[in-house]
Amino acid sequence: MWKTLIPLSLLQSFMLASGQMMLKLALKKMGHYTGVFQFLANELGNFWWYGCGMFLTSAALLWMHILKHYPFSIAYPLSCLSFVFGMLGAWVFLGETIPAIRWVGIALILLGAVFIAK
Repeated sequence: MWKTLIPLSLLQSFMLASGQMMLKLALKKMGHYTGVFQFLANELGNFWWYGCGMFLTSAALLWMHILKHYPFSIAYPLSCLSFVFGMLGAWVFLGETIPAIRWVGIALILLGAVFIAK
């Protein structure tokens, strides 16, 4: 069970965090509302929306697979790994400053995931 659940959980968490990060970038690039047709035309050119949709849809489909085949009491706590990927993405790709206390929180999340996986 663990040989497949852990890689699937890591992949699902990565896709979820990536989709959320792309949502942030899409919203950051989104212009002001200037009328329905102009607004929609502008947003159709915002390719971050497409990546966001692709990653979030893939994460949801993979999550459904995980829920169907693995115990919820193990799968759900492992989904917390998306917080780790999200914060790393915010730091690396969005240039956000991460205080030391948040790194401690991430270490505790990882420690909890290790305990769940044992």
